[in-house]
Amino acid sequence: MYYFVFALLYLLSLLPLRVLYLLSDFFYVLVYYIIRYRRTVVAANLLIAFPEKSAAERRTIEKQYFHRFCDNWIESIKLLSIPEKDIRKRVTADLTALEALHATGRSCHILLGHMFNWEWGNALVTLASKYQLLCVYAPQSSKVVDRLFLHLRRRFGSVLLPFNDMRRAMLPYRHSQFALALMADQSPPGPEKAYWIDFFGRPTAFLQGPERGARLGKMPVVFLTFTRPRRGYYHMQATLLTDNAGETKEAGLTTVYAHALAANIRQNPAGYLWSHRRWKLVKE
Repeated sequence: MYYFVFALLYLLSLLPLRVLYLLSDFFYVLVYYIIRYRRTVVAANLLIAFPEKSAAERRTIEKQYFHRFCDNWIESIKLLSIPEKDIRKRVTADLTALEALHATGRSCHILLGHMFNWEWGNALVTLASKYQLLCVYAPQSSKVVDRLFLHLRRRFGSVLLPFNDMRRAMLPYRHSQFALALMADQSPPGPEKAYWIDFFGRPTAFLQGPERGARLGKMPVVFLTFTRPRRGYYHMQATLLTDNAGETKEAGLTTVYAHALAANIRQNPAGYLWSHRRWKLVKE
């Protein structure tokens, strides 16, 4: 089954992006107007994040979001065949902060959020940075989907580490210079295992693992900001959050990260993954 799905998607990925975006427009109509995929979740999240905006303004962001949601997956399929030169042309980045750390000989952690298109961002950082990029990922329940995502995320040289077996997976790299990338805005398994941070004016549960790992290793930590100048083009900005996480107080790094992510979302409100239930946990 995997080879059949891979072959089908690979052939699809060979189409020019201008054609693939027509397909994305079709899926937008299907997902937004007919299937109505998670529209209530998106609307509720936008109300929490942007209560100062009118209902019409939030509806505009909602529609823009679903357009970008469909673009994100079409662009991810394109990763199966897109040439390296096209990634470098379509994704630009100021990685000065990251490369300054590399020059010191230290490894580092990269924190980012679910901003579109994180898949293309992974490819560009792998190509443009001197670091060996290690990416923490959540294995998918479908073996076909899991194998497919592993392929496209590894294509340009990233190393994938399953979050549920991190300690073992990190062993081959513990003495090398690496950048460990973590999507740090996942919801924790329960309220008792969370840092509770003010995020868009509401107590929000954040994973403790990314901060605890960085503090334990006394790691420098970088945040990646995503913006989209126009369709099919992205820009990333690397910003140093701390030179030594071991010197930060409990939940301090996560607080700085949450504020940086919120600022990125306000700058690019339709570019965040609003269809996941970011505020599903309630503080006890």
